Amino acid sequence: MPETSDLQNKIDAAFADRELLTDAAHRAAVEEALALLDRGELRTASQKEDGSWETHPWVGRAILLYFGLRKMEVQEVGPFEFHDKIPLKKNLEAQKVRVVPPGTVRYGAFLEPGAVLMPGYVNIGARVGSGTMVDTWATVGSSAQIGQHCHLSGGVGIGGVLEPPGARPVIVEDGCFIGSRAIIVEGVHVEREAVIGAGVVLTSSTKIIDVTGEEPVEVVGRVPARSVVIPGMRNKTFAAGTYGIPCALIIGQRKASTDRKTSLNAALRDYDVSV
Repeated sequence: MPETSDLQNKIDAAFADRELLTDAAHRAAVEEALALLDRGELRTASQKEDGSWETHPWVGRAILLYFGLRKMEVQEVGPFEFHDKIPLKKNLEAQKVRVVPPGTVRYGAFLEPGAVLMPGYVNIGARVGSGTMVDTWATVGSSAQIGQHCHLSGGVGIGGVLEPPGARPVIVEDGCFIGSRAIIVEGVHVEREAVIGAGVVLTSSTKIIDVTGEEPVEVVGRVPARSVVIPGMRNKTFAAGTYGIPCALIIGQRKASTDRKTSLNAALRDYDVSV
């Protein structure tokens, strides 16, 4: 990322004291941060050399301040009319991005060259990697980080985060396949080449249970690399009785022979599970 210490200092100061936004230099810092986000030169979270992820709270603060600077305005796109504070992303052809009508990308999001957006939605601060398809009615929430060569199937819901600014966004690493109507929210981290079956719901408190060994192994907030995950239920006893509550089951690992282009069908078929 470019050198941003001066931007960060001005944005952090303005976030602590909104009166500073009356100063042209502080307003310009917010605008510049959003322009860098829109060009992909800045991001809300980035992967470090050791593979871990680091959230950049000051970038989230810049997004929140940008909302404060913007005024509501009417935007017209052909027969469509919008009324919002944030403009739509422009110059998609030059950026080598395919967006199928009525797919929508908000300014401040970044799609790498070769990304495809069907009639879905990518919110401010989000990033979508090269070769990734965001399929019909799938949504990528604010600040979410989607890797390269992923497939977000129809109706997938990737949650966003704006507040608090330091909260980790949803992270989906390279090569993942997310099945239809799956929901991933609250900063869940899906590691590389994982396969998430249709209808799986992952929140920060969802129990993700590896059932491939003799004893179940539970994790929360993270799907290990190359895991094949399907929806599950577990019993929990309440005062009124015992009821099934949702969980997610790791039923195996994606095989090296599975072709990435057909990974969801092939990976689930290996374990006799329907898509």
